[in-house]
Amino acid sequence: MTESTRRIVEAIRAVPRGRVSSYRDAALAAGLPNGARQVARILHSMSETEQLPWHRIVRAGGRIALPAGGGMELQAALLRSEGVKVDASGRVDAEFFLV
Repeated sequence: MTESTRRIVEAIRAVPRGRVSSYRDAALAAGLPNGARQVARILHSMSETEQLPWHRIVRAGGRIALPAGGGMELQAALLRSEGVKVDASGRVDAEFFLV
C-alpha cells in the first residue's frame, strides 16, 4: 500500500458512525488536495478487503454518488441505520457532515 493510499484509508476510517464526509474532504484530510478521484478508486477497490465504512462518503454537494437502483438505496439504508437523515433522492442532511 502506498503512503497516499494509507493516508486515504485512515481518513475514511476516521469518519465516525452517524457522520458523513465527501470524497474531496477525505482527500484533504489525507493531505491530497486533488485526490477526490483517488478516494473513489480506493473505496471501489478496497472497501471490502480493508473493511472501510464506504457508505459514509458522499459527494461534496451532499448526495449519494451511487445511482438509484445501483446502490443508492443500500447506502441510504446504511446511513439511516446510523441515524443520518437521507431524503428519498439520496441527499444527506448537512448537519451530519463531518466538519
